[in-house]
Amino acid sequence: MPARHSAPALIAYATALLTRAGLDAEKSAVVAAILTEGDLLGHTTHGLALLAPYLAELEKGTMTKTGEPLVVADWPAAITWDGQRLPGPWLVVRALDLAIARAKLNGTCTVVIRRSHHIACLAAYLKRVTDQGLMMLLSCSDPFVASVAPHGGRAAVYTPNPIAAGWPTQGDPVMLDVSMSITTNALTNRLNKEQRRYPGPWAIDAEGRATDDPAALATTPPGALLPLGGLDHGHKGYAFALLVEALTGALAGHGRADPPEGWGASVFIQVLSPALFGGAEEFRRQAEHVAATCRATPPRPGVERVRLPGENGLRCRAEQLAHGVDLYPGIVAALAPWSAKLGVFLGE
Repeated sequence: MPARHSAPALIAYATALLTRAGLDAEKSAVVAAILTEGDLLGHTTHGLALLAPYLAELEKGTMTKTGEPLVVADWPAAITWDGQRLPGPWLVVRALDLAIARAKLNGTCTVVIRRSHHIACLAAYLKRVTDQGLMMLLSCSDPFVASVAPHGGRAAVYTPNPIAAGWPTQGDPVMLDVSMSITTNALTNRLNKEQRRYPGPWAIDAEGRATDDPAALATTPPGALLPLGGLDHGHKGYAFALLVEALTGALAGHGRADPPEGWGASVFIQVLSPALFGGAEEFRRQAEHVAATCRATPPRPGVERVRLPGENGLRCRAEQLAHGVDLYPGIVAALAPWSAKLGVFLGE
């Protein structure tokens, strides 16, 4: 059985690697915690699998190592930052701290960030907000990457453009993190590297033919991922992807219309305080009623029971906190050269 690693040990290891690579110590600790949280929730393509690529970005100078975001606009419930290509997880956590404080005063607060670096797993931020009895929405796009075709097209125009949201109930929170394409770039790259196929026709090749081969995105010219809904109902994922583009790049005033800068993100964050709307207890009562009704729904044949979004992730998180994180094969090996270069080793 593969060795499991305690979450604190993984956070300490990732923090040390990032700090040795030149990132501010406080930023390193935040990034390490968010990456580890991704693995705790079972999002193995968007957890510590990103650490080696982040270290490479720091080495190249394409991720900013020190500094603060530039304030572009600041209103009581609407803030815009230029992230200056600082680490995305650190920027999002900083923005959440600000949005939470202001939402408690104003009912809601929205922060949009342009020129952020990659922000990792969106689900990893949700519990920070729902644990305080608040609701949040989070979305991002990478304005300089194109991997998803619009519905009816055969060339990539935008990124998977995920939408995440979380809100409290009287029990566990509801937590969702859904891409507006059938799958993600990270899973596509993993499957292609491992010479595996998608479970179904999730992409199109350069000629526009549906395929289950992730290598179709690595050809010249490349194919593209299909929007959420696939060939039949992809107009839905396409429409939501355009909404994400409006919420991120358009609201931030910086995106696909600008010269490329490299791997990064435009980010939309909104926090809402139920206490300043219909009341916190009433919110929980209504949310719990819907959640309980869904859970009590008789399952269709072949389904054990109806679950809520995020339920599996929270169960996985609790199990791995208790028994150690089961890292996806290859993550430790990918970090071995960085451990040797930077003199930081897991378990020290």
